[in-house]
Amino acid sequence: MNNSEIQIQFPQPGQWDEFILTPIYQDSGGYRPPARYTQDEIPAEQAPAMQAVVAALVGLAEPWQACQVWARLCVTMNYDAANDHSEYVFAVDLTVEAVNPQGGRRVFTSRDYPAFVITDPAAVAFFKFFTKDERV
Repeated sequence: MNNSEIQIQFPQPGQWDEFILTPIYQDSGGYRPPARYTQDEIPAEQAPAMQAVVAALVGLAEPWQACQVWARLCVTMNYDAANDHSEYVFAVDLTVEAVNPQGGRRVFTSRDYPAFVITDPAAVAFFKFFTKDERV
């Protein structure tokens, strides 16, 4: 696969319209260029995919609120019930660090929340856009 990931930090957990997105990847020369994007710098065509990530985060059980997210590209089995057909597809897998009002911290994965595996092609395109990964 690849070693790319996207880190998303929410300075005020629960306030989803304010974040810092940092893609981590190697370019063809092996250099990992530093880049940071705020909510205002996300291209309009990528906004719906970011909203899909936020929709997955909203499903966290109270009182947990995401403060940091790691997104990685993976391959998963997708079942199409209408056509009774399974296929492997690319997906974005989220790992979420969350806090609660008492100051507790916990990490949630797709084992805790299957919705953290996002198979929407727009989410995969979002990942590729920010990691500049043309290999997958």
